[in-house]
Amino acid sequence: MSELKLIPARHGVADRMKKGQTLKVINTFGQQVIDFWAFAANDMNEYMSMHHTHAALLKIIPTVGDTLVTTKRRDIMTIIEDTTPGIHDTLMPSCDRYRYEQLGCTEYHMNCKDNLEVALDKIDVERLVHPAPLNLFMNIPVSPTDNNSIKWDGCPAGVGEYITLRAEMDCIVAFSSCPQDIVPINGPNCEIQDTHYLIEG
Repeated sequence: MSELKLIPARHGVADRMKKGQTLKVINTFGQQVIDFWAFAANDMNEYMSMHHTHAALLKIIPTVGDTLVTTKRRDIMTIIEDTTPGIHDTLMPSCDRYRYEQLGCTEYHMNCKDNLEVALDKIDVERLVHPAPLNLFMNIPVSPTDNNSIKWDGCPAGVGEYITLRAEMDCIVAFSSCPQDIVPINGPNCEIQDTHYLIEG
């Protein structure tokens, strides 16, 4: 029986998937952004790429039925279900120490870049690169009527809503319950929440 697994608030987790397995990522308490990455199991230099996926899909927000691709333009993840409003971000990089320094932090602030490295370390995998993530549930609207500007909006995902993806190759997946509590992407109160995931098949 598959086990529901925790992505602790502000922290990261990594896991392994086989081709054909499904991954359900759950916004357990609502309004929580989750940075998500996937790497080819046998080559950490090949990973799910937002840039290559833009070229493959000819759009910036993937939806049900869309397949995300790697740096070698191979299929790695297909979205098969989404109970959220369908808002996800493929434009923004992970938060990192430099981002928080720019936002005025004078002491260390947990961040998604470091969370990925720690998560991979825990399953004995070395991070070779830091790809731009698929920012699940993150709302970065683009305004074509305002010089194609973008802005930071709150996460629209409600309590218990989820997205399900199917692995198209053996892969390593990683998540970070984004610790951003200065810019209100995690809701107007910037409250960082636990989230969960489930691998089946």
